[in-house]
Amino acid sequence: MNGSSTAVFFFAFILFGATTAMATEEAKYNVVKKEADFELRDYQAHILAEVVVDGSIEEASSNAFSKLFGYISGKNTKRAKVAMTAPVSQVPASEKIPMTAPVEQRGAGKKWAVSFLMPANYTMATLPKPDDAGIILRQVPARRIASIRYSGLWSEKRYLEHKTELEAWIGKNNWSIKGDASWARYDPPFKPWFMRRNEILIPVEIH
Repeated sequence: MNGSSTAVFFFAFILFGATTAMATEEAKYNVVKKEADFELRDYQAHILAEVVVDGSIEEASSNAFSKLFGYISGKNTKRAKVAMTAPVSQVPASEKIPMTAPVEQRGAGKKWAVSFLMPANYTMATLPKPDDAGIILRQVPARRIASIRYSGLWSEKRYLEHKTELEAWIGKNNWSIKGDASWARYDPPFKPWFMRRNEILIPVEIH
């Protein structure tokens, strides 16, 4: 990343860290089964803002973050007028969309699709369209997800290790994998590695 992108990235995560401390909205689900760090969850339908980028697994989120954060910070087609008092003045401003958790990433061929969860009070009809044509809004239906939770550094090695563990747990339970694995991160980069919440999420079908 260049200097300006780096600044946006870390400033956004500072905001993200602050909102996380105040009960940041997360995707809604019910836990069906729990075993150690594994969970089988039923997720409600939700909407993602997603962008596909090049780069390694570690680089992809940085490459995508400034685009997605720009969208939720106002780079969209829905404009509003904001009234200010003492004195009263009026300026045009883009709608700001609250930050949610997690930041999610999945493979897309040789690229990576990185997404932000949209707040539940929005629909596809009410969400403003992104100014950046590379960002798509995607409705995700209700689905059953197998997950593994872990702490530690954001690295491809740890991602693959835990993905393999989760696939083994899915196999042990005789479930079928029904989609790509997603890498979900809930914390800003300045949070100590041993306190971070990371997850691998894989859609499954139970026979």
